Amino acid sequence: MQELADKVALVTGAASGIGLAIARDFAEHGVRVTLADIDRERGQVAASELAGARFAQADMTSAADISRLVAETLAAEGKIDILVNNAGIQHIAPIHEFPEAKWRLIIDMMLTAPFLLTKAVLPNMYERKWGRIINIASIHGLIASPFKSAYVAAKHGLVGLTRTTALEAGAYNVTCNAICPSYVRTPLVEKQIADQARIHNIPEDQVVEKIMVANGAIHRLLEPREVAQLATYLCSDAAGGITGSAQSIDCGWTAE
Repeated sequence: MQELADKVALVTGAASGIGLAIARDFAEHGVRVTLADIDRERGQVAASELAGARFAQADMTSAADISRLVAETLAAEGKIDILVNNAGIQHIAPIHEFPEAKWRLIIDMMLTAPFLLTKAVLPNMYERKWGRIINIASIHGLIASPFKSAYVAAKHGLVGLTRTTALEAGAYNVTCNAICPSYVRTPLVEKQIADQARIHNIPEDQVVEKIMVANGAIHRLLEPREVAQLATYLCSDAAGGITGSAQSIDCGWTAE
């Protein structure tokens, strides 16, 4: 994918997990990556290990931070060719016990922030007649699970935003796709284990087998690099005709 050399990418939630794996894979293909994250220490270390990368601290629940992030990236790099909306969190609770503050936090971070970032980068992409927007959704952008009302709502909304963006941006040679993975071996997933055990009343050492991988045809967690490689492909010229899609990488979960 030599065509990606010297492209500029902005990846949110890039200090760890899927975001970091995507930043690494992009960098390996010659992309200049801005790693955005609220965790300055981990983000700076991650960026220092990648050729042509830079770190920018930003809070995805702050419209001011989002605006500043895009402006500073454009000032530093001159353009933004690729946007990856990846930042996210999780909270597990029944709807009747779900804190409103957690609901608003998750929706702000995982749906409003991608909208604001997309809105901010599209004019530059439209002007240059090229762009790739990748929204890291989830299997829960396609189906629901109990006790994850805010997460499921945000991810379903993100798939809708993906499709709308694709329809508006296609005339400018800008594509927008969502990636919908099943459970990935990341800190976000590892942090869920105790809550999943509590809410399902099972031991923690049974959560992966009985909850996270039980519904797939392939009974395992995905690795972050698998999602990253799909993201890189969707940015390539070979994927220029793919837009508005929700790309499942779910070990066969939705095959039934």
